[in-house]
Amino acid sequence: MPLEPRIARIVKLMNTLDRRSDDTPMVERRRFAAESARRFGSVVMRKGPEPPSTVDRTVPVAGGRIRVRTYTPAGTGPFPLYVFIHGGGWCAGTLDERDPRCRTVSAGARCVVASIDYRLAPENGYPTPVEDCYAALTWLVDHAAELDVDPSRVAVGGESAGANLAAVICLMAREQGGPALCHQWLDVPAVDLTLSQPSFRDVPDGYLLDRSTIEAYLDCYLDHRDQAREPWASPLFADDHSGLPPAWIMGVEFDKLRDDSKAYAEVLRTAGVDVEHQILPGHVHSSFAFTRVTASAVAYEQHAIAALRRAFDRARLGPTPEV
Repeated sequence: MPLEPRIARIVKLMNTLDRRSDDTPMVERRRFAAESARRFGSVVMRKGPEPPSTVDRTVPVAGGRIRVRTYTPAGTGPFPLYVFIHGGGWCAGTLDERDPRCRTVSAGARCVVASIDYRLAPENGYPTPVEDCYAALTWLVDHAAELDVDPSRVAVGGESAGANLAAVICLMAREQGGPALCHQWLDVPAVDLTLSQPSFRDVPDGYLLDRSTIEAYLDCYLDHRDQAREPWASPLFADDHSGLPPAWIMGVEFDKLRDDSKAYAEVLRTAGVDVEHQILPGHVHSSFAFTRVTASAVAYEQHAIAALRRAFDRARLGPTPEV
C-alpha cells in the first residue's frame, strides 16, 4: 500500500528540512536529530500520563556511570519491570525524546519502565553501548527491592538501534546466567549490520532512513565492518537462538530495515522461541510512534503494550505444568 497520507506529508517536510550532505560529521547529525525531536516530538507523539514517580538514577558501568530514568505507575508493587532502550543509530537519541512512550508503557502495562541513557558512538563505540545496557539491566534486577519491582517479571525492548541492543542483551543474559527475561519487544530492529537483507536494497532512499545515514552510523559504531558479523553487533548471526525470551517484533513497510525484523523472527521461531511478528503497512522507520498523527500508530502501540501485559501475566503465573 502507499504511505499513509499524513505520514507522506511528514516525510516530504523532513526531506525538505534535512539538507545535510553525506559527509556531515556525526556531531552535526546528532544535533539535527535532537533539534528535530525537540521541534516535532510533541507534534507527532502523544504524551503519556504523568506517572506518580519519575526518578533519574546514576548506575555504574565499566569505566564510568550512566543515567537510568525510572517511571513507576500508580498502585501497589512490586511491579513488573520493562527495560527500554532508545534508538538513534547508536550515535544519537536521549531519554527525553522517548519520555512520552515510556510514560504510556508504564501506565498501560502497569509496570516500572527503566529507560537507559547508554553512552553513544563515536565517542563510545561497539561494544560499549551494549555493555552499558547489560550492566544497567543487571543493576536494576539487583536493586529490585529498592525499585519496588518483581525480579521474576522482567522484559526488555527498544527501537531500531535500541532494539538491536535489546536483542543482544537477551543473548548476553542467556549466556551469562541471567537476569531471567520473560519478553523482548523489538520495534524496527537492526539485527543484521552487514546490511544483507533484501529490503536494504529494495526500499529506496527518501523514507527518513537513507543508506548514507545507516552507513554513517555503522562507521561510527564499529571500528571495522568485520565486526558486523559478531553476535553482539548483529544478533541475527548468533550460533544459537534457543532459550531466548518470547519476542514481539515489528517492522514497517517503507524501511530499509524491514526484512531485518522478518529474518530475526524466522531464526527465533526455528530455534523454538515464541514469536509474534508483523509488518506495519504504510509506515516509515520512525512513524510507528507517531501517535498524534495516525490511528494505526495508536492501535499498534496499544497492541504492543497489551502483549507486554500478557507476558508479565504469564511470568507471574509461572510455567504451565506438564501433563
